[in-house]
Amino acid sequence: MAEQDWLAGQFEQNRPHLQAVAYSMLGTLSEAQDAVQEAWLRLDRSDPGGIGDLRGWLTTVVGRISLDMLRARKARREVYPGSWLPEPLVEDSADDGPEHQAVLADSVGMALLVVLETLTPAERLSFVLHDVFAVPFDDIAQIMDRTPDSARQLASRARRRVQAAPQPDRDVARQRRVVDAFLAAARGGDFDALLQVLDPDVVFRMDLGPGSRLAHRPLAGAGPVARQVLATAPRFAHLAQPVLVNGEAGALFGTRDEPVAVIGFTITGGRIAALNLIADQDKLRHLTIQP
Repeated sequence: MAEQDWLAGQFEQNRPHLQAVAYSMLGTLSEAQDAVQEAWLRLDRSDPGGIGDLRGWLTTVVGRISLDMLRARKARREVYPGSWLPEPLVEDSADDGPEHQAVLADSVGMALLVVLETLTPAERLSFVLHDVFAVPFDDIAQIMDRTPDSARQLASRARRRVQAAPQPDRDVARQRRVVDAFLAAARGGDFDALLQVLDPDVVFRMDLGPGSRLAHRPLAGAGPVARQVLATAPRFAHLAQPVLVNGEAGALFGTRDEPVAVIGFTITGGRIAALNLIADQDKLRHLTIQP
């Protein structure tokens, strides 16, 4: 019993890290929690005496579980209406629980998560485990039953995709000024002011949920995006409040108790390069759970 209690304690110490790994792999908190719980079940059935590096062992187990989950849901994603976007991590106060804070600090931003969704499961695993969490390619190769060189090539392909995407400005205060200007222009119905804060090649993605009849492909270009924003702004802009979305400036429409939507912004060179709007209520349900 003492050994089991020790093992459970060690697992709990690693839970925030494992949650961050699974979330970066899967993009949803619910699936990440399932992956971490499955990792505990596998640890409970294993001989801890044969595990040298428990954190490393658990990280690779969570990676393997997440890879299987990604492969299983790939077919379902092909018929998803509109854009499938990750569940947002929203921070709007200092009262968030310690596990949420750890995931927020250790996980990737919304812009990177969107790029990761374009990768194959194997590419995503190789990149996330190696480039984000510093797992050696030898360990990654064992998860996929490939050679280390193959895992390295997969990560390299993924890295090129990531580097080709807009790279967010890191100054959150600067991000906030741009988002505030966007919201002010949207509330005021000012088309020209919107064009000033939107990158000419801006992309607007909307995830309205699997059952939505209003879903459509991403919009591209400052003009079309500004017109789309102004078509809906009079109904929703007054509900917006500033928040951090995956550690970057964003907006919550409504409240945590009654969320309507969340927008994550990718700010590049002082302009908005991407807007990612999540209105799927299943992906916002976790916002109503107070720590």
